[in-house]
Amino acid sequence: MTTSESVKWAELFRKEFLERLTQQPVVYLPMGLCEPHGHIAVLGLDTLKAEYLCEEAARRWGGIVAPAQGYQIHEVGFHAPWLAEVAGNVNTCMTSMPTAPMLYFFLYQLRAFYNAGFKQAIIISGHSGGNQQDFRLAAEAFRQESDMMVHVFSDPELTDGKYTGDHAGKYEISQLLYLRPDCIDLNRIDEWQLDEPETRFAQGEDAPEATAEYGKAIMEDCLAGIQKVLQGNNSAPGVAAPRTLMPYATVEKVWQRVKEQSSQWLTGDLKPDQPPTPDNSIWKPFEKYRV
Repeated sequence: MTTSESVKWAELFRKEFLERLTQQPVVYLPMGLCEPHGHIAVLGLDTLKAEYLCEEAARRWGGIVAPAQGYQIHEVGFHAPWLAEVAGNVNTCMTSMPTAPMLYFFLYQLRAFYNAGFKQAIIISGHSGGNQQDFRLAAEAFRQESDMMVHVFSDPELTDGKYTGDHAGKYEISQLLYLRPDCIDLNRIDEWQLDEPETRFAQGEDAPEATAEYGKAIMEDCLAGIQKVLQGNNSAPGVAAPRTLMPYATVEKVWQRVKEQSSQWLTGDLKPDQPPTPDNSIWKPFEKYRV
């Protein structure tokens, strides 16, 4: 398996897809979001780092990378007061979605992975803060109806606590400086003051400390975390193959179970001791949206 060979589902012929499936029946789903990261970084930072981790893991250890999911849960629950704090009443140009349609669609993504013959799915979200917990809840509900393992991680979780992550600070800006320096412009470090000076447009205060070297260290640690997952859940080669199609009714049954657990959705509520969204905020109407 050469590093020049494509690892992307969308770029594989069926024969090559089945060969890779047999060698390592693992699918990776990069999950991200377009959201504000100050004016120094592109909006899609979260998606870019998730894509890199999935593609590099597939190149090193096999498997296939599914088309990236560039939409994520945002605006609802605890996100609303956070946006009011870091972005004020500025339109943030996000690819945000409420919880219910995201989890519903996620179940059908898992169905597609199952039907294709994968033994395990590794979902890497470049957007964290708690969203990953709700995707895990949906993944566990799906697992009860299939023999496919599903692992959901935000990128900092892959480092076993070595890095805690941040939002557009030293951690994330370093990641992008390493991966895509063309998507970083540190000369814009103070441009957030042109919007609403008190909000920083979600830029971390320690962003000027970011370096590409630090970003490389983070990403290698994340990749080591993915390798541990693979080593702990190896599937026997030669047994993976496209399955009999899972009925839609099965997914709908799983979705009903997930909806019944909506009181447990972390994204549906404020965090403990988190003040509510100010009444004059553009984000206030989305704070308590659930299903």
